[in-house]
Amino acid sequence: MDRTRHPALRSSLCAALTAAALGAAGLVAAAPSAQAADTDLIRNGGFESGLDGWSCTAGSGAVVTSPVHGGGHALKATPAGSDNAQCSQSVAVQPNSTYTLSSWVQGSYVYLGASGTGTTDVSTWTQSAPSWQQLTTTFKTGASTTSVTVYTHGWYGTAAYGADDVSLIGPGGAPVQIPSAPTGLTASGATSSGIGLSWSPVTGATGYNVYRDGAKVASASGTSATVTGLAPSTAYSFQVTATNSAGESPKSAAVSASTTGGGTTPPPSGHALVGYLHASFANGAGYTRMADVPDDWNIIDLAFGEPTSPTSGDIRFTPCPVSACPTAESLADFKAAIKAKQAAGKKVLISIGGQNGQVQLTTTAARDTFVSSVSKIIDDYGLDGLDVDFEGHSLSLNTGDTDFRSPTTPVIVNLIDALKTLKAKYGSSFVLTMAPETFFVQMGYQYYGSGPWGGQDPRCGAYLPVIYALRDSLTLLHVQDYNSGSIMGLDNQYHSMGGADFHIAMTDMLLTGFPVAGDTAKVFPALRPDQVAIGLPASTQAGNGWTSPAEVTKTLDCLTKKANCGTYQTHGSWPGLRGLMTWSINWDRFNGGEFSKNFDAYPWS
Repeated sequence: MDRTRHPALRSSLCAALTAAALGAAGLVAAAPSAQAADTDLIRNGGFESGLDGWSCTAGSGAVVTSPVHGGGHALKATPAGSDNAQCSQSVAVQPNSTYTLSSWVQGSYVYLGASGTGTTDVSTWTQSAPSWQQLTTTFKTGASTTSVTVYTHGWYGTAAYGADDVSLIGPGGAPVQIPSAPTGLTASGATSSGIGLSWSPVTGATGYNVYRDGAKVASASGTSATVTGLAPSTAYSFQVTATNSAGESPKSAAVSASTTGGGTTPPPSGHALVGYLHASFANGAGYTRMADVPDDWNIIDLAFGEPTSPTSGDIRFTPCPVSACPTAESLADFKAAIKAKQAAGKKVLISIGGQNGQVQLTTTAARDTFVSSVSKIIDDYGLDGLDVDFEGHSLSLNTGDTDFRSPTTPVIVNLIDALKTLKAKYGSSFVLTMAPETFFVQMGYQYYGSGPWGGQDPRCGAYLPVIYALRDSLTLLHVQDYNSGSIMGLDNQYHSMGGADFHIAMTDMLLTGFPVAGDTAKVFPALRPDQVAIGLPASTQAGNGWTSPAEVTKTLDCLTKKANCGTYQTHGSWPGLRGLMTWSINWDRFNGGEFSKNFDAYPWS
């Protein structure tokens, strides 16, 4: 959130997917002559043994007898919906070695590539191959690379493509053995909707799959996972397998565990009004002393704690000095006013980030510094918790990080670990809220990260893994429904900010859940209504996307009573919706309290 207004409208950079992918993919290299020691490393490259050795997404691949390029069989794969019909194979290779990948293909927009090379991943493609056409590319493996993934795929909305006689020429790597079954599986940390699992590491494993009652429900890169989306007071059986490029191990011995009873206890205020207080800087809204914050506000976010540098993790908070805020109270009065607000049942949090406070926890050292420095602020000021307001380039996903349920990007993983550590340190009373922009949450319905082939904005949906991992500890999510471009809702229509329709569509996504990047196998689950508030600017001066009180009332009517919904039809009604958030308390006072008065006047029941 901005010290002056808010950042400029975010353009839908993710929508550059098609242009970027099609424009950058054609890297065709002439194949060098294979040396005597080089061999063809592809298993069943002619598909004469069916799909043995190959894995095709969403059951999109099949072996056919016509048309074929060589032998008696070939691959036919059919894109459908959001699936591009990718068929892939992991191959053992040697480090610091050169390889030539080729395949004969037929169809429109057919791709051939290799990932996990340890250097620069490569791909090549053809726009149109009405008859068999050979695609070829080369790459060199990195110093520690022992396996790569080769793949072929089509494009969304196109017809089936064919592939045959796939080859990878180069020095072979050491054969990889299928890992043994994991041992030591235990369950712990049960909540009403989730159960934590951990197990012993398996030699040679590069990942693990988690099974619930016999069905795969999650993948993990480490030796722990939390299974969420479970029913309260219900028993489940879990097993784990180990995986690597050779395949998947047998399942571990099963362990049984039960979720706790359902139900949550809302804050004393029931429905909550959340506002940001300009506590560390001055702008045109004027300074508001903590003691002068009206009683309407249930959660007060001190804006902002900021890092000493983007990657330090060292967060500092300094109240606005008298030189910038002539009416500012003394530090002692500021702290005393915080205690008075808490005694009156209010929650006071430190908000980290904002428009200027870029926070990138790129290392575990930065993660640990973040925990210690935020803890110091909370302890020094006697605060109730933390608001995560990471914006700009604080969160983005590395190429290849495509599953929000098991992220691998360090800035994401380290933030999750830091927040879990803070929650564990302060216990059940710790208040954790988040204020992402729509670009980082609802945009994930269409695009996630840089996409499977690059070309998208890597920040698309980047908050989703953080929200998902902390969902059982999250007090409140209030997405900023402002300073936003048009976003597609669950009705597959674009919605623009400024009216009830936008807030209804964006909030319905959070309360209903949605497939991430259109992948129905990767569904971001619905949040509880008591975990969701709607973020709006308090006045026209506060940010783009101001919504009139009448439109705010329509929004609440639709979401809590399924009335006055307009053209967008929600997937339910949620009388337990927690409330509203605004930027900011200062701007609301500057505007005569219009936003807070409208909240107070709303007939919630």
